[in-house]
Amino acid sequence: MRYDIVIIGGAIVGSSIAYYLREEGFSGSIALIERDPQFAHAATTLSMASIRQQFSIPQNIRLSQFTLKLFRRLKEEFGTDADIGFREGGYLILAGEAGLPILKANHEAQVAEGADILLEDADQLTRRFPWLSAEGITAGAYGRTGEGWFDAHAMLMLFRKALRQKKIDFISASVTGVERQGDRVTGVSLDNGDRLEAGTVINAAGPNAGKVAALAQLSLPVEPRKRNVFVFDARDKFTDMPLLVDPSGIYVRPEGSVYLTGGAEPEEGDGPADPGDFDVDWPLFEEVIWPVLATRIPAFEAIKATRAWAGHYDYNTLDQNAVIGPHPQVTNFLFANGFSGHGLQQAPAVGKALAELIVHGGYRTIDCSAFGYARVAEGRAFRELNVI
Repeated sequence: MRYDIVIIGGAIVGSSIAYYLREEGFSGSIALIERDPQFAHAATTLSMASIRQQFSIPQNIRLSQFTLKLFRRLKEEFGTDADIGFREGGYLILAGEAGLPILKANHEAQVAEGADILLEDADQLTRRFPWLSAEGITAGAYGRTGEGWFDAHAMLMLFRKALRQKKIDFISASVTGVERQGDRVTGVSLDNGDRLEAGTVINAAGPNAGKVAALAQLSLPVEPRKRNVFVFDARDKFTDMPLLVDPSGIYVRPEGSVYLTGGAEPEEGDGPADPGDFDVDWPLFEEVIWPVLATRIPAFEAIKATRAWAGHYDYNTLDQNAVIGPHPQVTNFLFANGFSGHGLQQAPAVGKALAELIVHGGYRTIDCSAFGYARVAEGRAFRELNVI
């Protein structure tokens, strides 16, 4: 079987690429390969499902702004019954004295891109949010609009449903090999014994992306990093609570009548995760998260964890930023990888960008050249400072 484009990974990134390829007028054959068709272990569905404009570099802000615009016209794009439960609750990113210069620089970049972010000192924040303790806090950046959270599964299903009308072949299998002849990939082999010839191969394999690149004898510094999310009950319900990020990295946000929290894993040095490990690290809640929450929100001294889940980031060890676009030598092998926790909110924009690159020969809506593979080959970090 031969396809013009084979996309490895059928969750939100791969589905977005397939969707926008058709939207941009690509009429060739497309195969979308997914090893976990129920998405039980996908980074997409196990994420915190949030969107923000509070990044440190303009390119990341623009990627999320594209997705925000899509959310604003969801029914126009996908039909009148399209609903992902988007709650525009905002982000509140807090900083102590040491983190203030970075917070200010990030805020300047965000405002320059038109983001509705307020920078407020500790007194202003506690007046705005009386439940907040400003102990150790100098300032915070609060997204009044254009930030919040949504239903990740619902968003993925919107794209998957739309693809059924666009002549995409869905293949449930794992990729076991990527064939190369010199500076071109020519096909992929699957664990069901099938072989697909390919004009172009796109790596959208999430946490497994590094291994997929290695199958093509290419190096990609992307590995799975385990992240735990805990659900807890609290007596007090703060309906005005944004997604709050403490300087420690611990975050919390409301979800209906309960709260979600996480961020206890060390950002550096925790190493690659076993891709099959989805066991919850419960001690992180008791030993790391709870003390931080009790300090930052005194009402959370008395809370009760009720359930939890674990998933994996597709973590780019070079700079925690996406790798987007073709390999410089093997030009028909394209990357859409290494989002480091931002993939769900950036996927539609990246799908649009790669579709434009393939169909029109260049980026039109959002220039993603800064995310290109060349920096990986050179070991040159393009670092995002605001990783959550």
